[in-house]
Amino acid sequence: MLDLPQYPWRLLAPYKQSASKHPDGMVDLSIGAPVDPTPQVIQTALQAATNWPGYPGASGTDQLRTAIAEWYSRRREVPGLTKDHVAATVGSKEFIAWLPVLMGLGPDDVIVYPTIAYPTYDIGAKIVGATSVTADSLAELDATTRAKVKLVWVNSPANPTGIVQDVQTLATIVQEARTIGAVVASDECYAELGWGRWEDTPIPSILHPDVTGGDLRDLLSVYSLSKQSNMAGYRAAFVAGDEQRIAALINLRSHTGMVVPGPIQHAMIAALADEHHVIDQKDRYRKRREHLMAAIATAGLTVEHSEAGLYLWIRDPRVSNPSADDSWELVSRFAEAGILVGPGVFYSAAGNGYIRASITASNDAIEQAATRLNAGI
Repeated sequence: MLDLPQYPWRLLAPYKQSASKHPDGMVDLSIGAPVDPTPQVIQTALQAATNWPGYPGASGTDQLRTAIAEWYSRRREVPGLTKDHVAATVGSKEFIAWLPVLMGLGPDDVIVYPTIAYPTYDIGAKIVGATSVTADSLAELDATTRAKVKLVWVNSPANPTGIVQDVQTLATIVQEARTIGAVVASDECYAELGWGRWEDTPIPSILHPDVTGGDLRDLLSVYSLSKQSNMAGYRAAFVAGDEQRIAALINLRSHTGMVVPGPIQHAMIAALADEHHVIDQKDRYRKRREHLMAAIATAGLTVEHSEAGLYLWIRDPRVSNPSADDSWELVSRFAEAGILVGPGVFYSAAGNGYIRASITASNDAIEQAATRLNAGI
């Protein structure tokens, strides 16, 4: 069996116990699991497709793949994709963790992922025995390491920081990767949830023509409907990009049974076709975000970045040169107020001193959290 590190969220158990002792109960802002209902248009589509006696294809139905391609053109400003440029995946986390396996990477290879990042990029490297390196630019690496890089992960909008990479930054990453023959895979699952300057400006995809120069070679965009459509329980996601890479991935996924269930694929088509529910859900998150941010400021804390996505990246401005202990101390302060949050140290040492708070809790829960923060922690 693989000897992987302990799942980090288990380390929150004592803080969860502490937060649960609050007289009015615990408010859980630690994990960004959607709590609002899955839109009726999606539920109806799922129900209509329950009679599916045959095996679904690993690529996704032609109808789904066409819907994904059209969605990229309409919502991500990526024209020209066809069904052959996309494939369905069983959630995005599954794809992120297993992509190094499907690419045939191993101990002689290097996988690069962002300095502050979701742990699954590193887990994917550990599964194949590859070396994982954190860097936000390949220029940060020495020549020996750079020559071994086979996969570069981008995460924009980022989890946990909410940082959005602009077109020029993404184009530079693509150019750097192409000079050494590395694949760039971009995790973009929060792209419909931009705030501030990104409210009305589409968040760039790694497949945008201004990033790619019209060439999708060795580029993959990974997307999930969990967040924008409250479909986390459906495990509904997809990958798009380099046609040859997609074909190879579909073949490997067919051999290994990595297949999205047919009724889920039908529900995904409905989700991609309907933009109204995404607008409505974003409005809910906007209100929760603004309410929570105001309370965090009242508590004397600072929200940094958080330009997009479902999290607030928070620190205590009175703490200089923060350590991992400072993250846990802030987690403890929130727990004493009955609020459970995630420590920044889960995302690398660069997260020392920070915590991550989710805005996916219900309106009542956000109100409770804001009231407690306004009273001081």
